[in-house]
Parts: sequence; C-alpha cells; structure tokens
Amino acid sequence: MIFTPLLIVFLCVVFVLLFLFLNTVDKRKWLTALISLVLTPFVFFFLFYPFLNIVSSYHHQKYFDNNAWIEKPELRYEMIDNTMESDTLIGASKEKITMLLGNAEWLSWDDAKKAHDTNKWNYGLGIEPGAFNDKKECLEITFQDEKVIALKTYQEEITFDNEKE
Repeated sequence: MIFTPLLIVFLCVVFVLLFLFLNTVDKRKWLTALISLVLTPFVFFFLFYPFLNIVSSYHHQKYFDNNAWIEKPELRYEMIDNTMESDTLIGASKEKITMLLGNAEWLSWDDAKKAHDTNKWNYGLGIEPGAFNDKKECLEITFQDEKVIALKTYQEEITFDNEKE
C-alpha cells in the first residue's frame, strides 16, 4: 500500500469520526481511542473507501493503443484524454483513421443538407464508471480536405432497446 497525504488525511478523519461516535457510547477516553484505532482501517477500507469510489468519477488514463480501441470499445474513455492532449490524430487522413479506429460508427447529421455529414465521424467511448452517471461518452472527429482538423468529446443519454417504445 502506498501512503499518500490524502490517505493519511482520510484515515485521520475516519479516526476522529469514530472516536467522536464511540465517545457517545462510552466515556472512557483510553478505551474509545483504542477501539477507534483498531476499527479505523476496517471502517476506512470497507465503508469509506468503497463509498468514495462510487461517488467519485476518477478513472485510469491510458495511452492510445489501436488494438485495445478496437477490441474493447467500452474502455475507450480511458484512452481519449491522452489522445486529444497529444494531438495523435490531428492531421491524419481518413484512411489512417479507419486503420487506427476502425470504420465510423455513425455520421453526424447536418440539418442544412438534411443528410449525414461524411466529414464528421463519431465513435462511442463507453460509459465512465460512477454511481450517478447516466450518460455515455462519444467522440466526434471532424475532417476538412480529407484530414482531421478537430476532435470533440460529448455525452449522450443512455438509452436501452426496451425503452424505445
């Protein structure tokens, strides 16, 4: 286990809360401190830490890997931040994008043309983990003169087939 300042602060907070709670049950300070000291790791790792992971939206960041992109589309959100920051795809041709990311999953709709825009390709990035997340991540790649000029992420509502009635 790696002891970070945040871990130490959270452990201290859990210890103080346990101490204050147990102090209402028994007024013997030495016993309350001892029980709090023993219970703190258990309360932290079995109650506080899982709750913190559920409500926080942290996820691992990974470097772009086209094999992982194609094989595990539900985990693409882990690679997209690095891909956008490093400008890996800016200036790439449509052929290179097809080779790296696969065929476009859908095209954006152009209201002016009343048709799909072949210069705006979209890919699903998966759903970021979290308790209150009801949107899926998507990527829109914009082409001009057959070259990528922009990458934009956006979120869409999650819809299930049985809800489309």
